Amino acid sequence: MTNSKNAKTYLITGGAGFIGSNLVHYFVSLGHKTVVLDKLTYAGNIASLDGISPGDLDLNEIDICDTDSVYKLLSETKPDGIFHLAAESHVDRSIDGPSAFIETNITGTFSMLQAARKYYEWLCDSDKSTFRFLQVSTDEVYGSLEDTGYFSEETPYAPNSPYSASKASSDHLVRAWHHTYGLPVLTTNCSNNYGPRQFPEKLIPLLIHNALAGKELPVYGDGRNVRDWLYVEDHCKALYTVMTKGNIGETYNIGGNCEKQNIEIVKELCAVLDELRPKNDGTGYSSQITFVKDRPGHDRRYAIDASKIRNELGWHPKETFETGLRKTVLWYLDNQMWVHDIISGKYQCQRLGLGGTK
Repeated sequence: MTNSKNAKTYLITGGAGFIGSNLVHYFVSLGHKTVVLDKLTYAGNIASLDGISPGDLDLNEIDICDTDSVYKLLSETKPDGIFHLAAESHVDRSIDGPSAFIETNITGTFSMLQAARKYYEWLCDSDKSTFRFLQVSTDEVYGSLEDTGYFSEETPYAPNSPYSASKASSDHLVRAWHHTYGLPVLTTNCSNNYGPRQFPEKLIPLLIHNALAGKELPVYGDGRNVRDWLYVEDHCKALYTVMTKGNIGETYNIGGNCEKQNIEIVKELCAVLDELRPKNDGTGYSSQITFVKDRPGHDRRYAIDASKIRNELGWHPKETFETGLRKTVLWYLDNQMWVHDIISGKYQCQRLGLGGTK
């Protein structure tokens, strides 16, 4: 636990989402207070913040596009730093409906920067010296790699989906607000996150749910698309490291040093489930694997060079994919009601104060 004298208050946008809620839990474990700003759209789940004392958490249902409300919250809560995670983040959804990604990821980031700039200018000099705005972004802004090579902080942006294009745009806005207005910013670009509390439209939680439900385990194309996988708690520790040790205006790539083909992920997950929750009929979960038509613009390979954050700030991932995957599967097996409420839509009714579904 952090000494109370050193305790900080951090504002986290998207704090009821996957990475955001894990970041909240991590900060509370360190003794910090968190102010969560979340619109509570489909991916925002208050249940992901269960177990946190009200004294450690200030939850606010606010749209990041509402600049005035954001600034009012900043001036009232006086955070020592902002972690900007609020975003539409699912590539398939961005292909089907890109407008929400433009609104949230670009216009919303612009709104946050305007409110943060006004708040920063209001701060006294001593608080200005420690305040930071951390833009949490993705490796997808860099485009696609061939069979060799890695994304570094110097890699040119070449986004290929509406999602990655919207995140690239927001990264550029953050950079511009630093160079034009002097806002003390930091940017991180991370690889694929996995772990507890991830919305079950993403690969690993979707596969776990489908496997247990006896459904097909869909794999795009030939299943050989490669991603670098990062356990979410390792990511949270990296974000905290960048916030507290990073150099203003710099970008840091965060990776798990773990390249895997999608088909490898599916087979390893099936093996863990075979061990922890074997099927009654004695067959393996891999029998449910089904190859489906590839999605448009599916980047072939992402891989992160995380040497800068390792060498300059001393961070490196603690979890291997094997240990992280086992922790992830165990969490979902122990929290089936959390998943059920999302799949059924019950969590949305509870969030809106409408009671359970019939």
